[in-house]
Amino acid sequence: MYSGRPRADDIWRKATTANNDVYCRRVMQVMNEYIGIAVSFVLAGGITALMVLLSSTLGKKNPTPVKLAPFECGKEPFSLPVGRFAIKFYLIGILFILFDVELVFLYPWAVVYHALGLSGLIDIGVFLGILMVGFVYAWDNGALNWR
Repeated sequence: MYSGRPRADDIWRKATTANNDVYCRRVMQVMNEYIGIAVSFVLAGGITALMVLLSSTLGKKNPTPVKLAPFECGKEPFSLPVGRFAIKFYLIGILFILFDVELVFLYPWAVVYHALGLSGLIDIGVFLGILMVGFVYAWDNGALNWR
């Protein structure tokens, strides 16, 4: 029987339904933004798998000793690779990775540096200063001298 006054459970049901609708709409908006990325990954994986499958099934398979031999710039290998690598190779590799990661952080800053103002300029100056101290230290110790 209806008394004219809404019951507490009716009010709760309407409130939770309204909140769920807003929440569901927001979740769908966020998910719609990622659909393009998901489709790109699926297409890239599918095309890659298709190419590997087609090349393995349709490609010629004629292994000969000459084709299976290691290729070394057109010359016959004269010895097996034994010994240790010089540490210079690792230092150059680490410096490359260091400055490569620096560019990963520097590019987004360059896109929005007007909005960051003086604070952003000081932050990137400190960041580059720390990296330059490491670079000068490596240079001073001869990490960049190739001998």
